[in-house]
Amino acid sequence: MEKIEDYTIKVDDMVVPVTIFGGKSTMKTYSVDVPTVAPATRALMNYIKHGLISEVSVSTGEMLDPKAIVQLKEKFSKRAVTLLKDKLPNITAETSTLLINILMQEMLGLGDVEYLLNDEALEEIVINSSSEPVRVFHKRYGWLETNITLESEEKILNYSNIIARRVGRQITTLNPLLDAHLITGDRANAVLFPICTKGHTITIRKFARDPWTLTDFIKNKTVSSKVLSLIWLAIQYEMNILVSGGTGSGKTSFLNIVMPFMPPNHRIVSIEDTRELQLPKYLYWCPLTIRQPNPEGKGEVTMLDLLVNSLRMRPDRIILGEMRKKDQASVLFEAMHTGHSVYATVHADSIAETIDRLINPPIEVPRNLLTGVHLNVVMFRDRRRGIRRVFQVGEFLPTMEEGTASVKPNILYRWKPGTDEVVEHSASVRIFEELSRHTGLTLPQIEKDMLQKQKILDWMVANNIRHVDQVGELIRNYYIDPETIISKVGGV
Repeated sequence: MEKIEDYTIKVDDMVVPVTIFGGKSTMKTYSVDVPTVAPATRALMNYIKHGLISEVSVSTGEMLDPKAIVQLKEKFSKRAVTLLKDKLPNITAETSTLLINILMQEMLGLGDVEYLLNDEALEEIVINSSSEPVRVFHKRYGWLETNITLESEEKILNYSNIIARRVGRQITTLNPLLDAHLITGDRANAVLFPICTKGHTITIRKFARDPWTLTDFIKNKTVSSKVLSLIWLAIQYEMNILVSGGTGSGKTSFLNIVMPFMPPNHRIVSIEDTRELQLPKYLYWCPLTIRQPNPEGKGEVTMLDLLVNSLRMRPDRIILGEMRKKDQASVLFEAMHTGHSVYATVHADSIAETIDRLINPPIEVPRNLLTGVHLNVVMFRDRRRGIRRVFQVGEFLPTMEEGTASVKPNILYRWKPGTDEVVEHSASVRIFEELSRHTGLTLPQIEKDMLQKQKILDWMVANNIRHVDQVGELIRNYYIDPETIISKVGGV
């Protein structure tokens, strides 16, 4: 097989090579050069492992506290060095480091799966059973089969138990499903045999260490700086925005890249099933996530509980990971109409479909409340070309249907697949009028502000300001001292 690409990943103190193989008439594969240990060395490592277990005291709190794992690794590593030196006085520092890192992965981690967890190019890791190789979803190559196979179903069950214990949960024959987080922030889901008839299975969705930012989205043509300047203006002046799209279209990613547009002195409360948003450290942000019930069915904290509670936290802005149910939507739209700025995602493939989805079960929001939404951004995923784009940007216009207040869509911008660009579709009827009423700005002043914001965004792209905190710092400085930022990028 041909070598398509090779690169290295860092796992603790080790640098490990990764190679992507492929070629004509063959499926691409992912190969990680896992260090191998000879039988005699393995016997020595087992001896050290037993020594560590008997000599190093570990409290229940340390085993259950994700933040204590780092200190626990240090404690085990120090004692392991001593035990290794006793048996092999002439061992080199490089070999000692390698063996201790392998020991730590086996004792406190997920063994060979740790190599995959440290590859930033991977989005998903799937263990289907011990009879199949581990599969991964690569950002550039999609689904790939790896050269890693777990030797037994007991090993997969052990990994499932490790993940469960870290979050104070259990996974057993009676409770064969698990949804939890690793200490890295990655989301893990486990299903035991016989619910999964092939064997025990674990699916890990990796938490982005270096998340997308608006600079990336402009560079890869997901959205234009002109569209983002309108969204920036809407967020700055507390308009309500919904992000729609299908599964995997980039709804949450888009929500994440526009959140830095919020003023740094506004209190933000986000509510998610699992933590996906990563906002700049400069924002005044309180992230909340739901909690599953314990094995006795107690202790559950639902999204509705958090949503109702968030209204008592004096938020200026509320972010809801995904709107799915009627009770969630009722609280959220009530928040819109009581002066809170609200941002949420919803499954729908167009602005018209978003309206239909909102007014029909299971969400079923009264039609007259939809006027609380000022902008709707629709994301689209082209599976053939492997690209994601802003498909439509529009507003909800109040209208009357059979004597009842309702809304209809007005598309402001849309994506043209033929030329792969976002173009203007129709003039705004509502958003600029709302902005003028909220800010006292005239239409020429609003247009000038948008043009200036577009210029700042283009300058950020030209200067490759793309890290989430770099973007957050520049926008914060814009709110604190706009003249300095405007003069830096060149005023309008």
